[in-house]
Amino acid sequence: MKRLFALVLLTFACAALAQKETPVRFALDWRFEGPAAPYLVAIDKGYYKAEGLNVTIDPGSGSVEGINRVASGAYDVGFCDINLLVKYRDNPRNLPVKMVMMIYDTPAFSIITLKKNNIAKPKDLEGRILGAPPGDGAWAQWPIFVHANNIDASKVKVENIGFPVREPMLAQGKVDAITGFHFSSFMNLKATGIPPEEIVVLHMRDWGLDLYGNGIVANPDFMRFHAKELAGFVRATIKGIQETARDPECAIESVMKRNPIAKRDVELERLKMSLDKNFITPDVRKNGIGAIDMKRFERSIEQIGLTFQYTNKPKPADVFTTQYLPPKEQRLVK
Repeated sequence: MKRLFALVLLTFACAALAQKETPVRFALDWRFEGPAAPYLVAIDKGYYKAEGLNVTIDPGSGSVEGINRVASGAYDVGFCDINLLVKYRDNPRNLPVKMVMMIYDTPAFSIITLKKNNIAKPKDLEGRILGAPPGDGAWAQWPIFVHANNIDASKVKVENIGFPVREPMLAQGKVDAITGFHFSSFMNLKATGIPPEEIVVLHMRDWGLDLYGNGIVANPDFMRFHAKELAGFVRATIKGIQETARDPECAIESVMKRNPIAKRDVELERLKMSLDKNFITPDVRKNGIGAIDMKRFERSIEQIGLTFQYTNKPKPADVFTTQYLPPKEQRLVK
């Protein structure tokens, strides 16, 4: 009887502990591919659980939808483009969604083409056909890219195409270049049989765009009523990035478990590309994961204003907060 009673007490104790876990709904911008590894690692390694969180992650269908998914309350946190968030916060009627952690210190926004098309610089796009999915984060930066590089946009024919046909249309010669995240389009082109040496990537950051990329945004109610949990989510996510950077070969297994149709070598290369170019930049190695340079961000907001008519231009602090970041020493890449 005593043993049974003890077992009942243990059961209730375990149930009580389980109830203490706060559910957190996290919306990605895209599918479970290589760059999603850090968040999945944070689940599999128990980093979120150690913070008292029960995190569920759903894929997305493009960078543009992320803000609305979080603003609507359908998700507590999301992964989206900070430049779109700047435009969103320009409207005072919109909810005060904020970014709480930068992920892509250098944005993945790129123009991708093939060597045979002889497009070596932005001006070479004039007289060509550019394929761009309407929901693509890189396409959203096109007006700034045009302005920064003195492109005559009237000489560029833009075709709105779907994500699934973007790279195939480039490979087939139906468009001369496409907008996209470099690690996705590069790997997708390789999958169509295009040799890597034939793929040309114009990183927008290298061609005049002083912008940040995607990061973690949070719902205002979640920020207000679950500040401790949000700080825990950020802490655990940083650990996921640190672990992924330390051992990408192991981290990719967390992706493969959730995307059985993916090819391991493809997703591993995609992950390594994103780590090298977007996650772990020289600035991140110096200043730690998650933070931004507010002066650079001020320049970003000004640059967005070159092609976007502000009605209530947000200040950097309206869009990004460091409130939930742990100290720098906990954010360094080991």
